[in-house]
Amino acid sequence: MQQDPAPFSRHLRVHRHRDHTVLEFLGEIDIAAAVEIAPYLDRVTAHPGARIVIDLRSIEFFDCSGLRLLYRALSRTHDNGGQLHLVCTHPLTLRVLRITGLNRLLPPHPTPDAALGQPEATSGTL
Repeated sequence: MQQDPAPFSRHLRVHRHRDHTVLEFLGEIDIAAAVEIAPYLDRVTAHPGARIVIDLRSIEFFDCSGLRLLYRALSRTHDNGGQLHLVCTHPLTLRVLRITGLNRLLPPHPTPDAALGQPEATSGTL
């Protein structure tokens, strides 16, 4: 799969880990950050069979705009036969994921290795 170059963004860093594209969200993930991240996230999740990890360990704030990004990425990845894994250790973000129920569709893991050590089926179904 040809990987699109990552955008210049203060809210997103992209790298590869164990044959997966890792999208590391940075800083405050609010509506302004979502506007920057969404186009790249849409391109990556549109690839058939995309294997993606979203890493939230470097965030400081996460609101409903971030939840929309996660749900959209999950939906698009599954629609295209791919895999999406979530890495998150931020207590308030974990709470939001639990309260909204998104943690059942996209179980959070403490590290990329822990996320990728799980069978594909644990990434949830829509």
